[in-house]
Amino acid sequence: MNQPNQLNQVPAPPPPGNPNAVDADEETEEEGLLDEQGRKFVFFNLAPSWLVSLLTHVLLIVLLAVVFMEQKRNSTISFVAADTPGESLEGVDMDLEPLDFDSSALEMKEVPQETEAAPLEANLATLDTQPQDIISELAAGESSMVDSEAMSGAGLTGSTSGEISGRDGDNRSKLLRKYGGTPDSEEAVKLALEWIAKHQMEDGGWNFDHTIGSGDRSRKNPGRMTDARNAATAMALLPFLGAGNTHLNGEYKDTVRRGLSFLLQRARVDSKGLSFYEPSSGTMYSHGLCSIVFCEAYAMTGDKDLGSAAQGCVKFIEWFQDNRGGGWRYDPQQPGDTSIVGWQLMALKSAKQSGLNVRKETLKLATRYLDFASSDSGAFYGYSSPPSADPNYRERAPTSIGLLCRMYLGWDRDHPSLKRGVAWLADEGPVLRSERNPLGVNMYHNYYATQVMKQYGGPEWDKWNNEMRDFLVKSISKEGLERGSWFFDSGNDLGTETGGRLYYTSLCCMTLEVYYRYMPLYDDKASADPFPLD
Repeated sequence: MNQPNQLNQVPAPPPPGNPNAVDADEETEEEGLLDEQGRKFVFFNLAPSWLVSLLTHVLLIVLLAVVFMEQKRNSTISFVAADTPGESLEGVDMDLEPLDFDSSALEMKEVPQETEAAPLEANLATLDTQPQDIISELAAGESSMVDSEAMSGAGLTGSTSGEISGRDGDNRSKLLRKYGGTPDSEEAVKLALEWIAKHQMEDGGWNFDHTIGSGDRSRKNPGRMTDARNAATAMALLPFLGAGNTHLNGEYKDTVRRGLSFLLQRARVDSKGLSFYEPSSGTMYSHGLCSIVFCEAYAMTGDKDLGSAAQGCVKFIEWFQDNRGGGWRYDPQQPGDTSIVGWQLMALKSAKQSGLNVRKETLKLATRYLDFASSDSGAFYGYSSPPSADPNYRERAPTSIGLLCRMYLGWDRDHPSLKRGVAWLADEGPVLRSERNPLGVNMYHNYYATQVMKQYGGPEWDKWNNEMRDFLVKSISKEGLERGSWFFDSGNDLGTETGGRLYYTSLCCMTLEVYYRYMPLYDDKASADPFPLD
């Protein structure tokens, strides 16, 4: 997640003039104070008490009179009473034209605070469904008609198909065995979903501080980003979708329905799109995560109301993008960083797969950002600038994110830069606590890198998977209220403090769903879907 800005406190400059003069003044002032105190003591020792009291009161009266008359003479403030009692200020003409400010800079102030649940105001001009209708239908546990035209246009058939078709029961079992999953890894996924469901709040959402809410809850390792409710709820929902649960089907359909309803009640709809942006906490991470949720839920069900919400999410992503450098970051049109770019591109990937409209220009700009933030022709990536040429200072997480984005933007398996990047990731291995990596676990990197290695396949994947899978199966909590969750006290991952146990449990669960969560890109038997993104 994003790091808070540190404000540097600059000492005030010394007063102008000769510093020696300042010291002399201070010395004179100190001597005067001592002399004044000496005279005061003499006065009160020799004079009768009644005389002291009389003179003191006379002096105070004279001083008050002088001050009052001076204030009255210099006053320039006047108040005019209204002609009619109770008259309001509605008719006051306030001319703001001379201020000459750029009103576009204030547009994002309309986004509600994270703790509010602002109602959806209106339907997007490009959407054909009132968002309030989506909420009511989800609350009733019903589905609208499948948007068959969009689904067929994307080459999708059935309730779940395309790149997420592996989440269905039969396909899931086959892919699990084929790509290296085990009964133990599936048991860990099962326990994780149980833990996440138990920590859902009464309003249907989640909080990174998972201790908030009723019922028997784990009290260990809460995250401190309590205002990022949209981000926390999306991270909680993604593992359920990854395991095949929707608001219509699956063991956790009610959990998913309540989570989607919570998000829709907090969404903001205006001319820019449908927004889950949380300006003071989760920022654009929140919107990217929520966009993936709605795009995947639509792709899995064909529910056209969810498709309307997902299309609105895409529109907001496109508006938010830096229209020069092509990236995304914390504020609208701000030069990007690879971390936030990754979540937006994954959302656009899911949107395009499900038949939603994604502007080609958006994807071209994203490619421009990846070109900028990379080195060695795209084999390695930096956070917000090209990485160091020194191999000892390469950045793991940005590189894994950048390579995964390149895969979905059309690089084939034999692309030389992809091969170099994958070879480096494979040589480094997962970032786990070990003698080689004493700082601990970096699940943010592991989550993205596991997807890269799985999509690439081959012996590199087999080695990576054995190490990553077995570590997660072994490290899941098995007792008490923490049973089914993960937490790593790590200096390698910023999510340790901000996201806490919910953050780690979501990432670890999705990492163990990698075998079937997304269909392989380079498998000869993979369906001919509408990829690459470009």
